[in-house]
Amino acid sequence: MNRLPRRSLFTASLVLPLLPRIAMAQGTAWAPTRALRMVVPFPPGGATDVVARILAERMQEKLGQPVPVENRTGAGGNVGVENVVRSVPDGYTLLMGTTGTLTINPHLYNNMGFNPATDLAGVSMAFATDHVLIVNPSVPAQTAQEFLALVKSRPGQLSYGSGGNGSSTHLVPELFKLVAGVDMQHVPYRGSAPALNDTVAGNVQVMLDQLPSALPMIQAGRVRALAVTGPQRSKALPELPTMKELGLPQAEATSWGAIMVAAGTPQAAIDRLNAVIRESLAEPTTQQRLAGAGADAVSSTPVELAATIRSETEKWGRVVREARITVN
Repeated sequence: MNRLPRRSLFTASLVLPLLPRIAMAQGTAWAPTRALRMVVPFPPGGATDVVARILAERMQEKLGQPVPVENRTGAGGNVGVENVVRSVPDGYTLLMGTTGTLTINPHLYNNMGFNPATDLAGVSMAFATDHVLIVNPSVPAQTAQEFLALVKSRPGQLSYGSGGNGSSTHLVPELFKLVAGVDMQHVPYRGSAPALNDTVAGNVQVMLDQLPSALPMIQAGRVRALAVTGPQRSKALPELPTMKELGLPQAEATSWGAIMVAAGTPQAAIDRLNAVIRESLAEPTTQQRLAGAGADAVSSTPVELAATIRSETEKWGRVVREARITVN
């Protein structure tokens, strides 16, 4: 399975693209005259929400207009996505799309009423983040190797929480289960933040959460971190092994977020938003804030983003089929 080549494909693209510069020189640049809004299709406190608020703050300063974040939850993120799909395509409504909402849900929901591939237009990648394997402190496993032995000895007895059916925090554990040959019970929540809270409380024992939302709980000692899913050890948690180091290279996975707008949005608006996002993500301060939250700043052109979405849609479609995942 192909993983998102975030370090190779997008790191080099953290520069201001030429197209918006040309547009501005020709006097055709788009400039907002009122507040924008950024829709996050998950509850506050999750990884997507954390990154969205950091980026929205920088965009607000550069655009000279407020960019409030709106959390519109439900149906695995589909409620928030549809809100943007049905919005006026004028550049004033942005979506922080995710791996789950853009590339996984189309394989799970037959009645979404919209198609992310045709009803949304990509602006830029925004971030990428590893998932981290965490357990409640009551779980008798101090290392990832001990956890693998434990879960193999107790098939179906441990439960893991996710941000909902079809979310990345659902599919990444399912990929882990397939590759490791283990079984855990899935408990879906309305967002990763409540799933994390229940992992802390011990109502579920395991979670493969995104780093930005899990990191504060790890640092506070409220959950025990055992491994990360990225291609390299995390700078935030360098002591943790990767899935490859555990002998599970096919369980490697990266989640990401991207700014999208409704299809039909004028190209001048997309160009301007792309330029502002890339400028914001290129700033050392923004990169440091995201890194401190456990995420990598990752930008792209709209064309690069479209290619990534196509590749990831194919990858997670295979996981859905092989794991026989359905939405209740």
